[in-house]
Amino acid sequence: MSASGGTKAIIAALSANLAIAVSKFVAAFFTGSSSMLAEGIHSVADSGNQVLLLIGGKRAAKASTKEHPFGYGRERYFYAFVVAVVLFTIGAAFSLYEGIHKITDPQKVEAPIWAFAVLIFAIIAEGFSFRTAIKESNGIRGKLSWVTFVRRSKSPELPVILLEDLGALLGLVFALFGVTLAVITDDGTWDGIGTLMIGVLLAVIAIVLAVETKSLLVGEGATPEMEAQIRTALESAPEVARIIHMRTLHLGPEELLVAAKIAVARDDTAAEVAHGIDEAERRIREAVPIARVIYLEPDLDRLRANPSSSPSEATSS
Repeated sequence: MSASGGTKAIIAALSANLAIAVSKFVAAFFTGSSSMLAEGIHSVADSGNQVLLLIGGKRAAKASTKEHPFGYGRERYFYAFVVAVVLFTIGAAFSLYEGIHKITDPQKVEAPIWAFAVLIFAIIAEGFSFRTAIKESNGIRGKLSWVTFVRRSKSPELPVILLEDLGALLGLVFALFGVTLAVITDDGTWDGIGTLMIGVLLAVIAIVLAVETKSLLVGEGATPEMEAQIRTALESAPEVARIIHMRTLHLGPEELLVAAKIAVARDDTAAEVAHGIDEAERRIREAVPIARVIYLEPDLDRLRANPSSSPSEATSS
């Protein structure tokens, strides 16, 4: 995924959330609605999250150093993980607390017209942001389902924005539900229930984001499709008899490390082996452009030299 697509979605979400946050706090002040206050905090948390994603993208672009020879690509994963933590601690925790407080001590919603007007405005603005995220995601999602895209994407920005925007839209529906019933029944308990629903929703989204970004932080390999392309490129090189074993690792969303032990013929000269490795690297980069760091170790093809050897014996050298 190009970083530009993620950045465009982040800026659209940030612009929408800043405007929405102000309107929600104004509505919360006039109505006394806990749902509106929780949604205001939610929008502030989302705005902070988008700033964190922009910072992560900026820091990830730094050149490699002696201390960090593989660069800073994983900064984007770190800041995406921080986003999940912030979303839970600020958005979910506050909403859960406020919801429980309002249920135990319900208060009447005043001037509900403010709440309805702001909620309608917020739904429209969040819908615009969500539409931008969907449009940018569709450009790289291909035939993947949305669940698979979120789980397998190596670029954290778009999945984060997608889930944030989806959570924001559902949260607005929950707030509208709570405020509407609170006005109809003249019972502020419903406002607290709506707030509680928002808190649970944010907690679920935060947990999903934390699990997925943690996996990226720990280190994920190439997708099966990309790994197959690398294997095909390697095996097509004339001097490569076969792949003994191979490992891949994402150093960042757009940077992949490939390490492989390849079998070469026993009678190949050093110059032929070196030429074969250069050609294999060229073919890998041509097939998978993000494979920027490649280490190939030549070895004798023991499996073919000794057909009685087991595959495990041939690959353990």
